Amino acid sequence: MILRTLAILILASVLEVGGDALVRIGLHSYGYSLAAGAFALFGYGILVNQSGVDFNRLMGIYIAVFFVVSQTISLILFKQVPDDRLLLGGGFIVTGGLVILLMT
Repeated sequence: MILRTLAILILASVLEVGGDALVRIGLHSYGYSLAAGAFALFGYGILVNQSGVDFNRLMGIYIAVFFVVSQTISLILFKQVPDDRLLLGGGFIVTGGLVILLMT
């Protein structure tokens, strides 16, 4: 159950962050990126709600997964390297997600 939930959350966060990135790109290029971003964001909304996990617990875990995926995509697509403060705060976020995931 934990691995299935994590897989769903990772895919959902890739869709959300990727969709946001496509919208960001589309605002500057006016191509198909805006439409692709909208579809990705819609897919995220459908996928993240497929889990049988309680919504509040699901979102707590999701925020940690979202942080890691968003930093990875930001580094790859926009060449933005996180600074020490961002990594420290992100460490707290990920630790909180792990507590929610593992302590129930």
